[in-house]
Amino acid sequence: YFAALSRSAPAVVNIYSVSIETDAGLFRNQPRERASLGSGVIMTENGYILTCHHVVENADSIYVTVQDGRGLEAQIVGNDPLTDLAVLKVTAENLNIIPQVAEPDTHVGDVVMAIGNPFDLGQTITQGIVSRAGRNGLSNYVDFIQTDAAINSGNSGGALVNLRGELIGINTAILGPSGGNVGIGFAI
Repeated sequence: YFAALSRSAPAVVNIYSVSIETDAGLFRNQPRERASLGSGVIMTENGYILTCHHVVENADSIYVTVQDGRGLEAQIVGNDPLTDLAVLKVTAENLNIIPQVAEPDTHVGDVVMAIGNPFDLGQTITQGIVSRAGRNGLSNYVDFIQTDAAINSGNSGGALVNLRGELIGINTAILGPSGGNVGIGFAI
């Protein structure tokens, strides 16, 4: 899998979003900072990044760490809560872009890899198979790729790639009673 990951992994970024919330508890009107963790995928040379809407929803500031260690500030330029996708923009040079195909040819049984930043451990890669393609019922709008590749908190917005390292989906959700991976994850 090394050749495929060498093409795709450098384009997957860590995303940290921060929002300021007003506490509704005993000490009302006390602002507190809430941080969210996720992943994203660099789609273009001029700095457009695809991630999940829920990773950056209500964010007051968004920071992206690229795999060469650079920290960049990002702005939301578009989002779609129905598909749980958001587009960010960073200003930087020498960005790695994920390999893409116009029409991914994804089938049940295909080996796939999930790339992301689970639990803020840094970039990790997990491998599994497509256990169902075109999964409906999770949303009123989209079909999902179901996989048993380990997807955990922080992987949201990361890449699901095929064995050529081409992007076939954005990791968006897990099904698990504890909030952790139990072998069922979804990508859009």
